[in-house]
Amino acid sequence: MLKQTLAAAAGIVALAGVSGVAHAGPDLDAIKARGHIICGVGTGLAGFELADSQGKWTGLDVDLCRGVAAALFGDAEKVKYVPTTAQQRFTALQSKEVDLLSRTTTWTLTRDTQLGFDFTGVNYYDGQGFMVAKKLGVKSAKELNGATVCVSPGTTTELNLADYFRANKMSFKPVVIEKVDEIRQAFFSGRCDVYTTDASGLYATRAANAPKPDDYIILPEIISKEPLGPVVRHGDNQWADIVRWTHYAMLEAEEYGITSKNVDEMLKSDNPVIKRILGVTPGMGKALGVDEKWVYNIVKQVGNYGEIFERNIGAQTPLKIERGLNALWTKGGLQYAPPIR
Repeated sequence: MLKQTLAAAAGIVALAGVSGVAHAGPDLDAIKARGHIICGVGTGLAGFELADSQGKWTGLDVDLCRGVAAALFGDAEKVKYVPTTAQQRFTALQSKEVDLLSRTTTWTLTRDTQLGFDFTGVNYYDGQGFMVAKKLGVKSAKELNGATVCVSPGTTTELNLADYFRANKMSFKPVVIEKVDEIRQAFFSGRCDVYTTDASGLYATRAANAPKPDDYIILPEIISKEPLGPVVRHGDNQWADIVRWTHYAMLEAEEYGITSKNVDEMLKSDNPVIKRILGVTPGMGKALGVDEKWVYNIVKQVGNYGEIFERNIGAQTPLKIERGLNALWTKGGLQYAPPIR
């Protein structure tokens, strides 16, 4: 009897270790029936989410959406983009106007819990900074006592700003403007002394919107942690898994040297990890509920994380942002993916 009990327990343990087929939830079922993803993006931030005159969207966050479409449908173009402001974005996700947000949104405890959302990872580690005109003669944020500051409402930026000035016993006058285009116009027209937002946004704004970019400086202080990443609603774990593992797949591909240019050659690799990542050894696609070529499709059509970083915001772009915290963990950064196995 004891032997039978032990044998049964061993069988249960063995079955628990076998990867089963993922089952779609309500959000994923609706997306599959529709045939494309609806991705909530920002209203326009160079390098992250920006539409050209033909309505074609590009950027780091846009490429995350394209990667999800490649993983799910095998086609990175099966995405509809819906611009959202900082105040509109959460309502758009809650009301199912969009399937996910990929638009420089900071992961915080209350957003993760009270709003009914799941953050699926961090695709850009950022921090809040300050931009001023050079002619102001300011070298440090500690010199901003009494300044007029342009800031967006309904953001962690607004809260961080108040905390920073209070902690440093300084005063400021906020100029609160919701629309990004209007806040930039207010700053560059001299309506405020300072523009504060995530440092990535400051670099993008200076490069793409300043009348003379060299006339403006970004101060050295970074006053907050801003882990930015994609967001989905609670209630559909498989959909969240697909979004989460799309980002991780881009990181794993970079770590193992798999790029959009060599991915076809990499299919012939003898490395068991690469064979598993690219679906040559099957099982990972089944576990996620997508095609076994899901990572191949992401990398071939969109690129690995390093490729999308350099293409959109890296050293050869007008933003000239260094990898910094967003380097792979093997190169001193924070970008670290769990193994695809």
